[in-house]
Amino acid sequence: MTAKTEFKMIPGQSELDQIERDLRFHRIVNDNPTVLSRDQIAQFNRDGYIRGIRIFSNDEIAEIRRYFDELLARVIAAGGDSYSISTAHAKYGRVYDILADKRIVACVKDLLGADVIAWGSHFFCKMPHDGKAVAWHQDASYWPLTPSKAVTVWLAVDNASVENACMRFIAGSHHFGYLTYRPSDSSEHNVLNQTIENVEQYGSEVCDELTAGEVSIHSDLLLHGSEANNSDRRRCGLTLRYCAAEVRAHMDWNQKGVIVSGGDPTGHWANRARPESD
Repeated sequence: MTAKTEFKMIPGQSELDQIERDLRFHRIVNDNPTVLSRDQIAQFNRDGYIRGIRIFSNDEIAEIRRYFDELLARVIAAGGDSYSISTAHAKYGRVYDILADKRIVACVKDLLGADVIAWGSHFFCKMPHDGKAVAWHQDASYWPLTPSKAVTVWLAVDNASVENACMRFIAGSHHFGYLTYRPSDSSEHNVLNQTIENVEQYGSEVCDELTAGEVSIHSDLLLHGSEANNSDRRRCGLTLRYCAAEVRAHMDWNQKGVIVSGGDPTGHWANRARPESD
């Protein structure tokens, strides 16, 4: 395992700002994908996402939903909320199993190569009329990872439609690299703390409507967000984060990693064990 990198902090800048990161899109080259089609690989390169991939059957996703309902009740009873269940694979064996599910990993391998690290898992659950939006942002902006060879798999636990504030993409925006954002304040009711404005200059908006049990996969550089859920229906999704094993993680984020395909030749990632607790 590599030692933690030491940074000399510059006044006014965060530790993340100190890291020299390669934040440009690396085109996927895979002429013989195993699960995805060549058209899907081409779409990912062009638009930065693919969507509507069925992973779990109706019975399987119903069981996952029942599990989440119970987990959410426990988290709320302990003082959390519907956005609090983050890095869930490090605490809950059931989430670890979803993160390592071979059907999901097979799709990710077609995009990232044979050696894949799973390192993140976060439930984004918009309760009915919760009033909170997710502003336009890039995942890579938050992550101390380099190079930019990482993807998010968004698993629909509930049906996600325009009505209950499904995720939205700006197709093709990943080609513009790292984009300037402004901090968000509490008055904006934003789940996150960053906002990228005037996104129409980077591409066209696409609504990521999914049926429960389906996933979408998007680049860490793709602009995305979602409106507040003003409907009577909940909208829960589980975000699952993956990167190529060659990616380096700073700020001890390598401790989150699990080898889900191939190996980690340098031993950089912790390859944490499955938690005993579900």
